[in-house]
Amino acid sequence: MNMIVAVDRNWGIGRNNDLLASIPGDMKYFKDHTLGKVVVMGRKTLESMPGGKGLPKRSNIVLTSNKNLSADRCTIVNSEDEMFSEISKYNSEDVYLIGGASMYNRYYSLCDKLYITKIDADLDADSFIINIDEDEGYKIISQSEPMTENGISYSFLVYEKINIKDCNEEQ
Repeated sequence: MNMIVAVDRNWGIGRNNDLLASIPGDMKYFKDHTLGKVVVMGRKTLESMPGGKGLPKRSNIVLTSNKNLSADRCTIVNSEDEMFSEISKYNSEDVYLIGGASMYNRYYSLCDKLYITKIDADLDADSFIINIDEDEGYKIISQSEPMTENGISYSFLVYEKINIKDCNEEQ
């Protein structure tokens, strides 16, 4: 499984159940990675989508405790076991965790790659994820040059889970 998210300097990801900023380059990056793939999200993230519908041209899996929830283009699961059972039907490289904060914080450590757009600003977020730079279980394997859109500077970073075997070989 992978994770994809945009974060500000403080690892903020959203405000009032919405994105922190409109960055067309980041939206294209997200679409390029997830189109035709599987996206996994929580209920609040689904509710933040246009019309409260799953993303088009993707398999949408939504984890919620609400057993009555239904949404267009979505497979609704009501437990971790159901979620993992549904995810197991796909190639793990094609599965992307897309939010929100509780989903990221709970499941990021199960992801092999983290696609993180780092926004060089404090955008007054009210929703945050763990600072991946402080997690020794991941290393940066690529970083784009900084770009600027709508007055916001950002870069794309890819983190990869460090294989324990690799760590032992380096010592």
